[in-house]
Amino acid sequence: MTEKMEWIRAPKKSAIEKDRIEITTEPHTDLWQRTYYHFRNDNAPVLQMDTDEKFFSFIVKTDFTESRHRFDQCGIVMYLDSENWLKASVEYENDEFQHLGSVVTNHGYSDWATTAIPADVKTMWYRFSRREDDFCIECSGDGVTYSQMRVCHMWEGAGNIRFGVYACSPEDSSFKAVFTDMKITECVWKAHDGQQPD
Repeated sequence: MTEKMEWIRAPKKSAIEKDRIEITTEPHTDLWQRTYYHFRNDNAPVLQMDTDEKFFSFIVKTDFTESRHRFDQCGIVMYLDSENWLKASVEYENDEFQHLGSVVTNHGYSDWATTAIPADVKTMWYRFSRREDDFCIECSGDGVTYSQMRVCHMWEGAGNIRFGVYACSPEDSSFKAVFTDMKITECVWKAHDGQQPD
């Protein structure tokens, strides 16, 4: 799978094997657009692949054992351009807790949805699923049982998309993020069979 992936802003230090990716983050790298903080950051390294497949799921395990500075993060990403992207990650806060969360950015404005998890969690699985221009992000502690983090719509997500992994350190820090167990499957996010559309 990694042979199909290409960098947007390659880091100075990385290692890519058939079933393993290592990214060493650089200080003051991040992805964020406008909302609340007003600043715009668009310099995190992203490694991803293209697809026009409308229905699929992408799974990856992240290991951030070395993460120990505020805002250090790594996870999944769908980066279309600087103003349209989403990401999900564990973001280190302090020696007591971290933020397990996701950011969706549409037309240059980001949101941030989080929940607190213990600081001793050092691995997390993610499952990213697409149904046309709607997307589902899930997480798992064991790679078996997944919990929904969010469902979202991407205004520019209907055609060809790019998705993969990222890692960054918004403050003056650096750590090695490791990605393994990557696979693409049929879409496990099933069609909604409840209330009918208007």
